[in-house]
Amino acid sequence: MSVSEITETRQYLTFKLGNEIFATEVAKVREVLDLTTITQIPRTPEFMAGVINLRGSVVPVVDLRLCLEMSRTESTRNTCIVVVEVLLDNESTIIGALADSVEEVIDLEPDQIQPAPRIGTQIRTDFIKGMGKRDTQFIMILDIDRVFSAEELAVARGQGQDAGKQLETVKQLAEVAA
Repeated sequence: MSVSEITETRQYLTFKLGNEIFATEVAKVREVLDLTTITQIPRTPEFMAGVINLRGSVVPVVDLRLCLEMSRTESTRNTCIVVVEVLLDNESTIIGALADSVEEVIDLEPDQIQPAPRIGTQIRTDFIKGMGKRDTQFIMILDIDRVFSAEELAVARGQGQDAGKQLETVKQLAEVAA
């Protein structure tokens, strides 16, 4: 969806990565979690932080800062996991994204959103839906479905499934041992 297709007021969840404020549509956000234990999976791309257990489901967690070619997310008391629903090959996939902090839910009118700046062909900005302006502050509105390439999402989804299989095997072994 491009900025020109935004014709009504929408709600966005804002969060910080470094010193910048980003946002994604509230409709894409499942929930926001305090930072919890993330189980690392060997031999995964650097942006894959690992997986978490979310009410019995294995959810892959990515370091959103690394996906956006920033430095690795540092664990602080404000660090959280934004659980989002993204589309991969027309299939819904649940992914957790590390954020430095969650700010607030805001309403933005269509006239408060401008197209992402065109910086040339060498720099990829297709994952930025637009630039929101609130008072004097710019907010980068992410097209969360495009933040990750199809290959990256396939890896993330596969890691969640592989970890789920491993977790199920461990549970079965524990039952046999008991």
